[in-house]
Order: sequence, then structure tokens, then C-alpha cells
Amino acid sequence: MKRLVLTAAVLILVSNGIALAQNECDQAYIKAMTANTPAERVALLKEFLAICAGKGSQYENFANANLCVTGWQGKTEQETLTYGEKALALGGIDDVMKCQVLTQLCVIYDKQGQHLDKTKTYAAQLIQTATAAKGKDPEGANWNTLIGLGHFFTGQALQKGKDIKGALDSYMNSYGILKDAKILVELKKIAKSLYEAKSYADAEKVYRTLAQVNPKDTESQTLVAQCLYKAGKVNEALAMWKDMFTKTKSSDLAYNIGITVAKEAKANPALQNDAIRYLIDAALLSAKYKDAMSMAENLFLGNDKDYNNRVKLMQESKQLIDDWASTINKKFGDKSEDDLSSDEKREYRKIKENIDKEQKTLDALQVKHKASTEGFTKVLAEEKQKLGIKK
Repeated sequence: MKRLVLTAAVLILVSNGIALAQNECDQAYIKAMTANTPAERVALLKEFLAICAGKGSQYENFANANLCVTGWQGKTEQETLTYGEKALALGGIDDVMKCQVLTQLCVIYDKQGQHLDKTKTYAAQLIQTATAAKGKDPEGANWNTLIGLGHFFTGQALQKGKDIKGALDSYMNSYGILKDAKILVELKKIAKSLYEAKSYADAEKVYRTLAQVNPKDTESQTLVAQCLYKAGKVNEALAMWKDMFTKTKSSDLAYNIGITVAKEAKANPALQNDAIRYLIDAALLSAKYKDAMSMAENLFLGNDKDYNNRVKLMQESKQLIDDWASTINKKFGDKSEDDLSSDEKREYRKIKENIDKEQKTLDALQVKHKASTEGFTKVLAEEKQKLGIKK
């Protein structure tokens, strides 16, 4: 009987000791959370954990959670991860705090890019926790934003893991909630990587998605057509570019159309006039496409089958005239014809006859050349008028 009484007394003393210790820990946590400054709160929370961790305190989980989501000078990423994962392991924290911890963990693991599975796991928990909390308290925290972030982090992990389709789905879910332009930047990265890998059909789908999300994104619309062209769907690509150009007079569009049609015109000369006009438009709309004007002129003048030969003849004729004129200057200098001997006069007149005859040939060639170049000038003027360019 005495033994039983002794045992009971020991248990009472032990339980009183535990209760006292827990009470001291509770007081330490409360003191930390009511500290005057964030720096003091961090120091006291660390002190609390140094004394009370593993002793059954009801606040150990919250202390770790608070240290996870609170910043301080010199804090390392590993400290954030350690405190956050400890808080989750202990459990019992409220939904708002849990979502904050999960977000911090996702941010760091996403930044490090070394533990994609952890990023996906914590992102999935963030979506699940925020979705469940929204069901219980729709008017509470901004659960939709947290759900959108969860999908975004999932997309990041999947993208880094080369799961492009999965990443695209996650990003679209995230954009549907957050409407954040940064998400579209990630989608463009995916599309670009697919395009560079020559996966034109897949790249086209992503660019179409981007174009549908933002109808003003002419770059993505242009690249949809570029993917179609690369995939051999030339007519579809051209139809799309031309339709876009009627709505938006873009130099990029005009250049793409002009270059594409010029290539097609090699097999179908009937398309050459279209190529010329779109290349002119590209040059008129932007200085960065100034070379397009020369390309258009060369294409136009290329329609004149005698153009190149005529230019050659003009150059030869002008050279002859210059050579003969140089001969006159060297031989006869500043002498007048009256000062020349009979032989010199005959030579002088012969050279002059040659010059006059060649000048008539050059003049005739220049008339034809002018008519040809004036045709291009006329087309240029028409395109300026169409685009509303007055100068």
C-alpha cells in the first residue's frame, strides 16, 4: 500500500513538473510574439525553440512556422527550409499560416531548381490546403491567389523537368486565376524552346493559346503563322499574316509576308508583285527593314528582263565617253580647234564624233532605264498613300 502511495506521489510530482515546464514554454512563446520589434521577436523565438523544442509545447509548430515566414538580416535559405519543414512535420498550424509556409518552401525550392519533386509536392499541398480552406471560409484569406500560386509553382517544376505539356496546363490554370503577365512570359519561353527544337506543331499550339489569351499580342499571332509556315502550311500562314496586316499595319508582319511571298514567287512569278508591295510596306513602316526597300526594287526591276544588260551597257558607254574625253584633254589640252594642225583636227573631230554617237546611245539607254525606275517609284508612291505616309 505504501508503495502505491509513493508511486502516485511520484507521478503527481512528474506531472506537475511537466505542467510547469509547459507553462514556462507557453509564457516564453507569448513573450516572443508580443516583442516590440521583429528582430527581438526572432531572437526570442529562437531562444524558445532552444529551450522548449521536443518538450511537447503546443507552440513549437507555430514558432517554427513564424521563423520560416519572417525575414531577418543574414537569414539563409536553408534556415527557411528547416523551420518550414519542421512546422509542417509537427502539424496543427492553421490554414493561413500553413499556406504561407508552403509558399515560402515553394519559392526557395523553385529558385534552387534542384529538388523538383519537393517543389511539386509543396505546390500540390498549397493548392489542396487553400482549396479546402476556401470551401470552409470563402470570404477569408485570398485563397484564389494561393491556389493560383500553387499552379504556377507546379508549372515551374514541370517546365524545369522538361514536361512541357504538364507545365503548359499548370501555367494556364494559374493564369486563369491570377491574370499575371509574368505567367505569359513563361509560356513564351516554352513556345520558344519548342520552336527552336523544331516542334512546330506544339509551338503553334502554345502561341495560339497566347494569342487567344491576349488578342493584342501580335507577336504571338505572327509566330503562329511562322510555325505554320515552318510546318509546310504556307497558304495557311500567308492567309493568317495577310489578315492580321489588314487589321494592324505592322512592319514585322509586312516583312514576314514579303519574304515568304518572294520565296514562293520563284516557283510562281504571279506572286512577285505582292512580294514587292509588302517589302516596300515593311521598309516604310520601320527603319530596321530599310534593306527591304532594296529587295523590293531588285524584284521589281528583275521583271525587266533587259534591265541588268542595260545597266551593263550604260556603264560601258559611260566609260567609253569618259576615256575619249580624257584623251582629248591629254592630247589637246586647252587648245582651240583653230590652234590645231590638220592631222590634230581630224583626230579631234573623229573622237568628238565617237563621243557624240556614244552619248546618243547612252541617252537612249537612260530613257529606258528611267521608264523602268519610274515604274517602281509609282508603286512606292501607291504604297505610301495606302499607308497614309505623306512624305
